[in-house]
Amino acid sequence: MLLEPLLSRFSLTLVVFLGLSVAACDRGAPDAAQESSTKAAATGEIDRSQAGTLMPAASLTDPDGRQLNLGALQGHPVLLNLWATWCAPCVKEMPQLDALAAEYGYRLRVVTVSQDMQGAQKVVTFFASGGFQQLEPWLDPEAELGFALGGAVLPTTVLYDATGQEVWRVSGEFDWSGEEVRAAIDEAIGGPSVEE
Repeated sequence: MLLEPLLSRFSLTLVVFLGLSVAACDRGAPDAAQESSTKAAATGEIDRSQAGTLMPAASLTDPDGRQLNLGALQGHPVLLNLWATWCAPCVKEMPQLDALAAEYGYRLRVVTVSQDMQGAQKVVTFFASGGFQQLEPWLDPEAELGFALGGAVLPTTVLYDATGQEVWRVSGEFDWSGEEVRAAIDEAIGGPSVEE
């Protein structure tokens, strides 16, 4: 009997998250249709309205069962990206995020967190075909992190400073290879990137 309220809450939460995710990311839509369907939910622009919010306490796993406690990342700036293999803008951003992680090296930890519910195999296959050098395949199959970030649409990327406070976020597709993002990151972490 105690299990019924828990299952009802989980079901409702799952339905809300999937609805928001689909509103922002339609895997089969052409670019123009994708853009128009995401305007209301995702701007694709740097948003500082939630600056100062603390990074959610969450524990992630990788396909091998290793765990990453986000709280343990304090002391370093973190760029946290929520994505899924079925989300076309998410897939497009991954190589750019990998290059960004390589460019900033130890000065910025880029953490990509899959919201795929199909399990680790889907993410492992995607990472193998992508050949990413810097990114790690962190998993959040219950979408707890997405809910903690306010029912985030996909992709959602949040920059946290070294104290674990949000600096800015981007909801929707963004060009992570441009100068605008480097200036915004440099401002938050104190200086230009240094390639290793």
